[in-house]
Amino acid sequence: MLFNSIEFAIFLPIVFLLYWFVFNRQERIRNLFIIVVSYIFYGWWDWRFLLLIAFTSLCSYLSGVGIESVRKNEREKESRARWISGANIVLNLGILGIFKYYNFFVSEFAARFLDGDTSGLLVRLILPVGISFYTFQALSYSIDVYRRKLDATHDITAFFAYISFFPQLVAGPIERATNLLPQFYKLQRFDYAAAVDGGRRILWGLFKKIVVADSCAGMVNRIFADYQELPGSTLLIGALLFAFQIYGDFSGYSDIAIGTARLFGFRLMQNFRVPYFSRDIAEFWRRWHISLNTWFRDYIYIPLGGSRVSKAKVIRNTFIIFLVSGFWHGANWTFLAWGAYHALLFMPLILMNRNRHNTDTAAEGRMLPSLREAASMTATFALVVIGWILFRAETIGDAWHYLQGICSRSLLAKPVGYGEEHMLWQTFAFILVLLIVEWIQRNREHGLALDRVRSAPLRWIIYYAVIISLFFGEGVETFIYFQF
Repeated sequence: MLFNSIEFAIFLPIVFLLYWFVFNRQERIRNLFIIVVSYIFYGWWDWRFLLLIAFTSLCSYLSGVGIESVRKNEREKESRARWISGANIVLNLGILGIFKYYNFFVSEFAARFLDGDTSGLLVRLILPVGISFYTFQALSYSIDVYRRKLDATHDITAFFAYISFFPQLVAGPIERATNLLPQFYKLQRFDYAAAVDGGRRILWGLFKKIVVADSCAGMVNRIFADYQELPGSTLLIGALLFAFQIYGDFSGYSDIAIGTARLFGFRLMQNFRVPYFSRDIAEFWRRWHISLNTWFRDYIYIPLGGSRVSKAKVIRNTFIIFLVSGFWHGANWTFLAWGAYHALLFMPLILMNRNRHNTDTAAEGRMLPSLREAASMTATFALVVIGWILFRAETIGDAWHYLQGICSRSLLAKPVGYGEEHMLWQTFAFILVLLIVEWIQRNREHGLALDRVRSAPLRWIIYYAVIISLFFGEGVETFIYFQF
């Protein structure tokens, strides 16, 4: 079920009313209701996906109970606890690997050793929507219980609700059990201010998705499909549009997810903080897909030694997490190349000890950035856009030829082949609105956080303007990160 669909527009109010006015007496009954509606939401794509998420949830729940049990009753409790946690990790990553990477590895093996013959080796598997997200969420629970950062839960309904919570089930944020799971232990009370803020955030997320991302999508698809026939000027437009498509699409989903959770009394972690206003690549990654990047930091980077090791090992650790991050996004060499590219961009900052240099917000306390800040933000954005070409291209060769096309003499030619001209100008106008609003609100949680605007008529004018703009969207596009 898509957030930007008629089905969800019907589903959400019904669930909201039942949650607050019918299932409002006991937290366990309410959690059971959340599980049911979350499974309806997820099973809307394919009911077979439910078997997998239920199995993942059950195994992770039992791993926590098992770790706690052996620590209480066994002499060799730590080795057994480590075995249980490790078995759950291997099981979950094994399931993820089979569904997401099996055919990729088989094809690569066949290409090198079997002359490309994959007959009888490939398996027709439907990649379950959002499997990478809920798998990592389940893994964080088992690891945190093993590390004694969290007590194992014996409330199976709360745990299943934590794994399947429908607002963030399909594309995050990837929540930690330490933050979200305790929220299912108590009966949530309705908070009018939180619900209003949730509604605002949903509206802002829909603007990003429907008005910005979906308006970019059609032109991006045409340009990347026919890039060999188009001038460099059009290819540059395609790269810029994809940068805002993927940001509007993914951060829009996160805003809708966080806002929807607020309607039900839950607080999810922030997943984006205006990343395109970053002044270096390290700041960009502190602001982009925060839930995934902090997951890799806490469960891979720091266990490897983090930054408290020699410079050579810091470089090694940085490459590891970026290559893993690239491969997490999909079974394609382009994603690995994209990860390696960003790791390389990190190297000058690490070598000069400047990777924690820009930890505040650009133009703090000022309306406009300094010339130095503006130049840094422009340069960082340009580097990110180059990376997005790798991310979007079908092959590394396509990405290389696409970049060559941008750097050719035709960069100065008149852009052609992207669709109707008025659509391009309209889309860039919406992108400009997005940038202006997010710059003004860069220290706020989202673009429509208007609690400091005292004029009620002005707030409603803004709300209606955003609602009207939704009718300028280009159809209903699925969310890009559903494929991951």
